[in-house]
Amino acid sequence: MAQPLMPHATASWLVDNTALSFEQIADFCGLHILEVQAIADDTASTKLTGRDPVRAHELTLEEIEKGQNDPDYRLKMSKGPEQVRRTKGPRYTPVSKRQDKPDGIAWIIRNHPEISDGAIGKLIGTTRTTIAAIRDRSHWNIANIVPKDPVTLGLTSQRELDAAVAKAAKAAGIEAPVDTRLEGDREALLEQLRAEREAASRDTTPGVEYDRDTLFKS
Repeated sequence: MAQPLMPHATASWLVDNTALSFEQIADFCGLHILEVQAIADDTASTKLTGRDPVRAHELTLEEIEKGQNDPDYRLKMSKGPEQVRRTKGPRYTPVSKRQDKPDGIAWIIRNHPEISDGAIGKLIGTTRTTIAAIRDRSHWNIANIVPKDPVTLGLTSQRELDAAVAKAAKAAGIEAPVDTRLEGDREALLEQLRAEREAASRDTTPGVEYDRDTLFKS
């Protein structure tokens, strides 16, 4: 499914400028609903500058209105300008996060040994040599490597990790593990969001319509 060029920045803009639900925003941007919650609560690791998907031709005002009128509606991406994608070489990782790569690699090796070195390299943006050194504990800094979830470290997305796990499990002929760690939090959050939306709908003054012009105020 097509996603915005800058999903987190787009999610931040949609949170601030529309009445779409967190579920709709998460689905459109390819994020976990808890990531959208963090953006809305300003608890994300970095303060994001919103990116207007309407001006970027990735979303239309009509789609936003449909979503606001129907919480179950899933937004459809507009055909925007062709995006430039890397087709060769490792994934680019910001300099500030490169020191976290060994920790992320160690976590995958420990928790998902079925994932191949090639798949790990694509997820984390590293080389087979580095992965092999961590596997056999010959890495120069092995004493200081602590396995940490690469999603939490910001090295990959939960969706990409889940896809890699499922693909590796299928190739190995085993059942893909189901991550239930956030189930309780997710259900509690969804229930809270429903209650807030119902309260907001009761407090909304009848006759007030969505003002398109406010979307483009600086």
